Amino acid sequence: MRSIADTLAEMTLEEKAALCSGQDFWNTRPIERLDVPAIMLSDGPHGLRKQPDGPGADHAGLLASLPATCFPTAAGLASSWDTALLTRIGEALGDEAQSENVSVVLGPGTNIKRSPLCGRNFEYFSEDPVLSSRLASAHIQGVQSKGVGASLKHFAANNQEHRRMSVDARIDERTLREIYLASFEEAVKVAKPWTVMCAYNRMNGPYCSEHSRLLTQILRKEWGFDGIVVSDWAAVNDRVAGLEAGLELEMPTSGDTRTRQIVNAVESGALSEGVLDQAVERLLAFIERAHTQDRTDTDVDLDEHHQLARHVARESMVLLKNDGALPLSTNQRVAVIGEFAERPRFQGGGSSHVNPYRVETPLEALNATGHKVQYAKGFEIDRDDTDQALLEDAVAHAQRADVAVLFLGLPERYESEGYDRTHLDIPANQRALIDAVHAVQPNTVVVLANGSPVAMPWLSKVSAVLEAYLGGQAVGAAVADLLFGEVSPCGKLAETFPHRLEDTPCYLHFPGTGDVVEYAEGIFVGYRFFDAKNVAPLFPFGHGLSYTTFTYQDLTLSEARISADDTLDVTVRVTNSGQRAGKEIVQLYVSDHTHAVPVAPKALRGFEKVHLEAGESATLRFTLARRDFAYFDVDTNDWRVPTGSFSISLGASSADLRLTQELYVSGDAPRWPALDRNTLVGDLSGIEAAQRILHDALAPLAAQNPLLTGFADDPSDDHSDDMIEAMMRYLPLRALVSFTQGAFDEAQLERLLQRLEQSRPSDGA
Repeated sequence: MRSIADTLAEMTLEEKAALCSGQDFWNTRPIERLDVPAIMLSDGPHGLRKQPDGPGADHAGLLASLPATCFPTAAGLASSWDTALLTRIGEALGDEAQSENVSVVLGPGTNIKRSPLCGRNFEYFSEDPVLSSRLASAHIQGVQSKGVGASLKHFAANNQEHRRMSVDARIDERTLREIYLASFEEAVKVAKPWTVMCAYNRMNGPYCSEHSRLLTQILRKEWGFDGIVVSDWAAVNDRVAGLEAGLELEMPTSGDTRTRQIVNAVESGALSEGVLDQAVERLLAFIERAHTQDRTDTDVDLDEHHQLARHVARESMVLLKNDGALPLSTNQRVAVIGEFAERPRFQGGGSSHVNPYRVETPLEALNATGHKVQYAKGFEIDRDDTDQALLEDAVAHAQRADVAVLFLGLPERYESEGYDRTHLDIPANQRALIDAVHAVQPNTVVVLANGSPVAMPWLSKVSAVLEAYLGGQAVGAAVADLLFGEVSPCGKLAETFPHRLEDTPCYLHFPGTGDVVEYAEGIFVGYRFFDAKNVAPLFPFGHGLSYTTFTYQDLTLSEARISADDTLDVTVRVTNSGQRAGKEIVQLYVSDHTHAVPVAPKALRGFEKVHLEAGESATLRFTLARRDFAYFDVDTNDWRVPTGSFSISLGASSADLRLTQELYVSGDAPRWPALDRNTLVGDLSGIEAAQRILHDALAPLAAQNPLLTGFADDPSDDHSDDMIEAMMRYLPLRALVSFTQGAFDEAQLERLLQRLEQSRPSDGA
């Protein structure tokens, strides 16, 4: 390719406009006369989904794709809490993409799990933005280390499938910044994805595909994004408005229709050609970057990737309950029950559906162990009603065994891209199977295959539950490894499991009315809600059991007091106190006790996964910085650290905090409020200049008015009264006239306001 500047200078208006749309379903548009090649994009959050070449491939949509490695979906990957592992997966995806001449892999998806009903939750990481963004960063860095671009999606607030192409997500600014945008922010700043994919939905009015504040002001100017924005497939509403807002590439092709719209807008003066040139310049840089890193001769060992998929699945599965039934012993007779054992559900439905080059079923893997395993189908995945003959056969198998292992979960028709769930239950025939087996076999283990939480009113009837999520093509071998104790379970939940749907934060507001959904729960998403409302979940965020135990000791803070811009080092010693090797996921939470704004009781701010042999110890170090103590101040449109006490807690889950230390933070200087007659006296507290002015004005009256004793020249604690202090804190300045019975009159009030305004800095600080 010639230089970008030279290419841009030689392009016609029509060529510039055409470059802003795809050539077909998966490829960008080439400009052969200027040596601008086409590059290919492909689905691939958990496995490459490249459509076959040839006639009709551009309209293949969700049809068959080429064989590739199918890794666990994001719901499972997030439960590994392992950034290094996410990087390895990204590297494997990058290699497979290179071998198939794919330049951009679409993913990862880092939208927040607002409700467990969202049909696409299997493709998203977490309800927590710190965990989600750090895993996304690791994934992106792995993919892009191989010269393949990642596409962070779906930007932003794509938290439901119901009416996803038209719904308007109404989110207040603080919630947007602290939860929904925060899930993208670190991934953009740290991992620097080549592309960001805009979402289908609207957000606070505009479609995300033409949201200039989202795509330009925040993404580019605030976060420093230097790649291109690509539309989700068919997400474009108004192409010219999208181009002006910062959407460079429309996918898939819209033929010449949108090209002509852009040309007409430039020719009529409705669109500046400079805006188009800027988009084209970015696209040319993107194409050059991808083209110069093509390595179609990349050698991929799919068998090696299969073993990686097995390792990843083991790291991601979560042991939710274990009354001693697991691990299974070699001399036990095991009844394997449930059609999922021979027809595993190992990935989600929709655009991310991978064509795995091989699949290890749980039944095959368990038989391959050489242990005493007998199988009964138990139920049919494709129907919800009970087949009595299958049920009776399952009961007979359970009676003859020492332990029954039930493979249960959600059929693909229950959760998929394109629609949301309406309840949290597993099918009725599976619930009937649990009841029947429980009646004859007290030693019952459940292995779940699902992309999001399920209700478990049957939990007390089983001895153990292994959450396998959608475990990828090696799911069978991974489950066998964990059931028989070849390795110890080490995954932990990246989302809260509720007892019932009614307990979820957005129960009253999901999926909205018509084309409007109100995020009325605000920042209280996931565990933040359960903590704040003191509602006990079925399984808390961060929960996961092991075949060994861990103890926490010696929590140390580098300082007892810090300022807003200081960093804080936190160390803790963790010991494997059990009898076998295992991995622990250590979680760090920060609690804000300042009451400056409403906050959740705690928020995740750090985590680390550590492998320890039996009896081994390790000292882990975390570093906290300004943002870890800040909230988003909507008045100043910036992050703000309050002054006061915080606590730092380390533990094994959000509900299992082992150690806590207190910390005092000297936060940002108080900001001046808007000044008028109705400004509250308490809103001026902490502002030294304002306090001096108030003292000068009110001290002469303090001796005669108990309400004003706080402004006396020599205030005495003897006059302290909680009621009076509260009254003064919430007293409008205008009320000083009444409460002093005119001793402080309207003229003095005006002079006070003038002095306050004159002392106020121009920037309000």
